[in-house]
Amino acid sequence: RPPPCATCRPRSPRRCKGGDANASTAEAKEQVDARSVYVGNVDYACTPEEVQQHFQACGTVNRVTILTDKFGQPKGFAYVEFLEQEAVQEALNLNESELHGRQIKVSPKRTNVPGMKQRPPRGFNPYHAYPYRSYGAPYFPPYGYGRVPRFRRLTRYRPYF
Repeated sequence: RPPPCATCRPRSPRRCKGGDANASTAEAKEQVDARSVYVGNVDYACTPEEVQQHFQACGTVNRVTILTDKFGQPKGFAYVEFLEQEAVQEALNLNESELHGRQIKVSPKRTNVPGMKQRPPRGFNPYHAYPYRSYGAPYFPPYGYGRVPRFRRLTRYRPYF
């Protein structure tokens, strides 16, 4: 029996054919993204069938996806997937055309790169407050946590401590 690859469990009765399972899905996503276009400024009342009719002249439309928020309301943009990659170039010619009385924006779909939004941590900022005191003994407020003196102010104005 062949040894299991890194993505399979060692005692699994079914073995994969070898190679990375995530690599094949990433390649498939890139192929689908190469056949897809982003359509911006889509009217909220527009249906996927109307978007499909608009792009029918470019080539065979495989799928139209109008993204919605958590309440089911359209976000105002869509993705159109074609069967042929040549149809993407034809669809780009429909940039700034009118659909439902609005000028749509058509551009090639970007392939999502995982970890793109991660930023390095920022440097030290002396103006940010600190969640705890890192020096000396533990801090005990003079009137207890959450209690404020009624008529007596503290001796010194301390907005950050």
